[in-house]
Amino acid sequence: MPPVLELRGITKSFPGVLANDHINLTLEEGEVHALLGENGAGKTTLMNILYGLYSPDEGEIFVRGRRVEIRGPGDAIALGIGMVHQHFMLVPVLTVTENVMLGVESIKNGVFLDRAAAARRIREISRQYGLHVDPDALVKTLPVGVQQRVEIIKLLYRQADILILDEPTAVLTPQEVEELFKVIRSLAAQGKSVIFITHKLKEVMAIADRITVLRNGRVVGTTTPSQTTEEQLASMMVGREVLLRVNKKPATPGETVLEVENLEVLDDRGNPAVRGVSFEVRAGEVLGIAGVQGNGQTELVQALTGLRHPLAGRVRILGTEVTGAPPRHILERGVAHVPEDRQQDGLVLSFPVADNLVLNTYYLPPFARAGTLQQEVIFTVAEQRAREFDIRTPSILTPVANLSGGNQQKVIVAREFSRPIRLLIASQPTRGLDVGSIEYIHQRIIAKRDEGCAVLLVSPELDEVMSLSDRIAVMYEGRIMDILPADQATREEIGLLMAGVKRNR
Repeated sequence: MPPVLELRGITKSFPGVLANDHINLTLEEGEVHALLGENGAGKTTLMNILYGLYSPDEGEIFVRGRRVEIRGPGDAIALGIGMVHQHFMLVPVLTVTENVMLGVESIKNGVFLDRAAAARRIREISRQYGLHVDPDALVKTLPVGVQQRVEIIKLLYRQADILILDEPTAVLTPQEVEELFKVIRSLAAQGKSVIFITHKLKEVMAIADRITVLRNGRVVGTTTPSQTTEEQLASMMVGREVLLRVNKKPATPGETVLEVENLEVLDDRGNPAVRGVSFEVRAGEVLGIAGVQGNGQTELVQALTGLRHPLAGRVRILGTEVTGAPPRHILERGVAHVPEDRQQDGLVLSFPVADNLVLNTYYLPPFARAGTLQQEVIFTVAEQRAREFDIRTPSILTPVANLSGGNQQKVIVAREFSRPIRLLIASQPTRGLDVGSIEYIHQRIIAKRDEGCAVLLVSPELDEVMSLSDRIAVMYEGRIMDILPADQATREEIGLLMAGVKRNR
């Protein structure tokens, strides 16, 4: 019996990039096949080809043994292929039923939408696969994990039996991840086939029947959880041995460096994003802030670094009030900032690597004298920093836009860590990086802690927060739910706090 799906020799190029290089992949009936690889490995491009969003330059696609041409999502859906994108495609002000019906509306009496029939079908699907969704609920009132179930119901409503889930756990709490895995196992048990795209090793080991690893657009191996380990998968992804766990000594906290008191911050639409937040970070410790992305972390960091003016509250650095101060004033107090969006807030993409390495100190000696830039000094220091921080670039004069994401991040880390600092604010410091770059940046953060720097780490990746932090604060809907010693915190307790549930201890 042929596979449910087979890709043969799929190749796709973009200007200057070979995204998919003769990829072969099979998917069996009732199988969960994990596609593992870092950002840029070619996973999403491959799935976009399968879903008809891109056309391959070379290669063939077979569905149930028959060669097919997929020219658009309509063709994919007709073949029983459905995709849940990382960013959900739902209309918040519509009900679950209305969202599921969009594009495949049921008509009653030739005129009216038959919502009742659609709702009955949604209830049947919910019961059959354990999805537990109310057809009459407004999507905007649903937690993120339930919204994801609505996306899965949309595919099943359209009779998809090949489901592509693209980074499906990126915005879920640990408990929501477990619920999703139950749903995936139920789907597979009833004959559905699932392609699970991720870069998270633990999840692959927990849910996959088979694992295919991509690196630089190529398949580097296919294996099963019983035949491999997280360490071996990481080596396949990067091409060398990788240390997955951070080795660190116990913290020895010193004086208070950052004090935040009753901070209130509005978002871009004028709605409360940070609500009465208070905490402190001491020298020689890492305070990690955990939480599903979108719970006020971005606005908090912007307020602490001068990029957003707080509505109320106070911020002190080493006892000096800096509430609402401009970014340069805060940086000159000994603060380093690794921003959430490296391209928007951390780099000037058209500038060469050398200039980006001195963006926050170019006006100070030795880089400037009497208002004139000292280019020879800038180039010499840039060469030293590129060597020290392993920035892989053809030249320090190469525009930073031409570097990979990992090397762009290393430019920011090199710039921020290469001057005397007392406080490091690192927001999603390893976002979109391969496991090798993650290992490197984690080591640098712990080295700064051990030098006596206070570190505020903000990350939606719970493993990262638990691995690096000495204390963990959990944010939910703009508030700090609790602050826990990292060595006493459990994934279950943090996951509940991330969902707004606080247990009495």
